[in-house]
Amino acid sequence: MTNPSVAIIDYGMGNIRSVLNAFEEVGAAGVLVDNPENLGSFEKAILPGVGAFKEAMENLDESGMTAALNTYVSKGNQLLGVCLGMQLICLDSEEDGFHEGLGYLNAHVVPLPREAGLKVPHMGWNAIEFRCEHAVFSDVESGSDVYFVHSYRVKCEDESDVLATSNYGVPFDSIVASGNVLGMQFHPEKSQGVGLQLLRNFISLK
Repeated sequence: MTNPSVAIIDYGMGNIRSVLNAFEEVGAAGVLVDNPENLGSFEKAILPGVGAFKEAMENLDESGMTAALNTYVSKGNQLLGVCLGMQLICLDSEEDGFHEGLGYLNAHVVPLPREAGLKVPHMGWNAIEFRCEHAVFSDVESGSDVYFVHSYRVKCEDESDVLATSNYGVPFDSIVASGNVLGMQFHPEKSQGVGLQLLRNFISLK
């Protein structure tokens, strides 16, 4: 049996090398995809990202990747947004103004609170607390620590889309899903064994 292939969408905003290494570690062939025409040949894709929401959406739009992603998701293929990628799948973001997102998740991106002496960005290890049962949690325990780097948080309108939450001053949605689209606010590729298991589970989702 050949290793499953996963499209890693390269739009100029991702920590691509560590994502590639993580998929290699879990026995999947991560394939960089920067040509929108190539996305349709994959059944699973990951949208990574580090940086600003507005610039990321501009890159996706100008490259034609937004249209390709819309078609890809509409066909039922599975997409995982990571960190900024999770924020991009939302309706909109308040980062540096108001900007529309891809709109696959009925959610908004809002700032993390800066009161109570909390440092922003939220950087480091924090627990994920499961809110429901889901196949992506196979062999992962609720309360496991994962690695975060973010200044904004996702706020889902539909509680049923929230798979796990974390807390940094306020509770925030750290794993979300709507149909065939998932999001992880943290970096699974930097979260050691827990993160790698979550990626294995994503690969195995039916």
